[in-house]
Amino acid sequence: MLPIRDPEVIARTAEAIWREKNRREESKPETVLKFQTDPLGFVKWGWRWGLPGPLERFQGPDTWQEDFLIELGELMRSRNFDGRNPVKPIKMTRSAGKGVGKSALVGMVNTFLMQTWPYCQGTATANTFAQLESKTWAGIQHWFKTSRMTRDFNITGGGIQHRVHKKSWQCTPQTCREENAEAFAGQHAANSIQYYLFDESSGIPEKIWETAESGMVDGMPIFLAFGNSTRANGRFFRINFGDLKDRWSGDVVDARDCLIPNQETLAEDIKFYGEDSDYVRVYIKGLAPQHSDLQYISTELIYAAQKRMPQVLADEPIVAGVDLARGGTANAVVWFRKGDDARTIPPIIIPGHQIKDSMLLVSKLADLAGQKINGQEVAMWFVDGGNMGGPIIDRMKQLGHENFTEVQFGAACPDPDHFANMRVWMWSKMREWLQGRGCIPLDAQLETDLGGPGVHHMGNSDRWVLESKKSMEKRGLASPDRADALALCFAATVKPKTDGSDWNRKRDAWGRGGAHGEHSWMMR
Repeated sequence: MLPIRDPEVIARTAEAIWREKNRREESKPETVLKFQTDPLGFVKWGWRWGLPGPLERFQGPDTWQEDFLIELGELMRSRNFDGRNPVKPIKMTRSAGKGVGKSALVGMVNTFLMQTWPYCQGTATANTFAQLESKTWAGIQHWFKTSRMTRDFNITGGGIQHRVHKKSWQCTPQTCREENAEAFAGQHAANSIQYYLFDESSGIPEKIWETAESGMVDGMPIFLAFGNSTRANGRFFRINFGDLKDRWSGDVVDARDCLIPNQETLAEDIKFYGEDSDYVRVYIKGLAPQHSDLQYISTELIYAAQKRMPQVLADEPIVAGVDLARGGTANAVVWFRKGDDARTIPPIIIPGHQIKDSMLLVSKLADLAGQKINGQEVAMWFVDGGNMGGPIIDRMKQLGHENFTEVQFGAACPDPDHFANMRVWMWSKMREWLQGRGCIPLDAQLETDLGGPGVHHMGNSDRWVLESKKSMEKRGLASPDRADALALCFAATVKPKTDGSDWNRKRDAWGRGGAHGEHSWMMR
């Protein structure tokens, strides 16, 4: 190996060695404790800012993150907590645009609290399990592992614990399902800090907020909430823009004022959606939507449908929705619905590498179409007509399967005055079904897919359009294939077959209209 002769490289290497030596010397408990009410000082000390590695481009936290840390420190010092007498809770919130570093700040703050406050108790959550596992908690682990003081802690997917004191000094991730509300209660740390970190807070149910706030009665409680304000209602909206605003210390973070987001991409989005669109308000300006919720199907609706028990009649028809992907890493999804029940019959997932062979896909669909599902034939198969859907449907009909119907997501829908295309119309029917008696399985990916897309007006018209997959990809969300497959089950009314009995004749007549309109059986 040749010796390094570049003076700049030598200087940088020497500086890195010197700073690492000082880092090790300073990384002692008594040194860390001096930062107990100085979160910004800890963050600047705790990571290798500007040195080779993941933080090489940054000399410290972004301006908005720095302002937040300064304010947190001021509030902590103002409480003058003595380790014995409980003090007033610190409650801070930020409604922000996309990609500004919210999860990174959550990771920094968690590391600061865990390492400077012995015997602290923390809980972290996010709007969905997928967000919590893959982004929020993954980010918390990353920032903790790359900090200076990791040797005294065990860091896993199930929590961060002190190696000796364990459960008396820890932070754990918790899902925000309402049935898990007890996990947010009784987080006692009378001689230290108890804290909650809420990420993507717009989708967190009211019950979780209530339970967390009700237990903030001892020690120095801290409650920090971040997110895109995707809804014009709910607790996160109220603490940032509504009647609870005065009880929280809040601010709005515009993505255009931050270092991380690509400014050219933001400018393109503004040009495409319009300066005053809800998309720009929420995902760029950090404001609440004016005209609609940017999370079209709320988390509360999803959770309610997961807990609801299905109630269907025996002769209710089974329909199937088939969402066809382009292959590669994306999968094709077949989802089944029998009236209110989209849970009992498990979905069929066809791996992406098998979709490349269209004949293999036809063979799989033909095999499914020739079977009875739970002793009953599928009455209608609604297939995504995009990509290779059309030729596949033609082939299925050639094979004698006449109950395969092509659905073009971008085609005109039965209600063109209010909906721009079939896709958003089907999603609207699925949303109505979830608001009624619809039942879905406890499926993490379906949950994420249903809560992913937003909805907005098309141009200056009153017609709704669902957020595009390309737009979702920019926000770091995958294509909602499972939700699209379920939505296809609402493409048209499929009536139950009759056997001539008086009861079935009455049901068939009700299905054609009656008190519940043209799509009554469809909407069940």
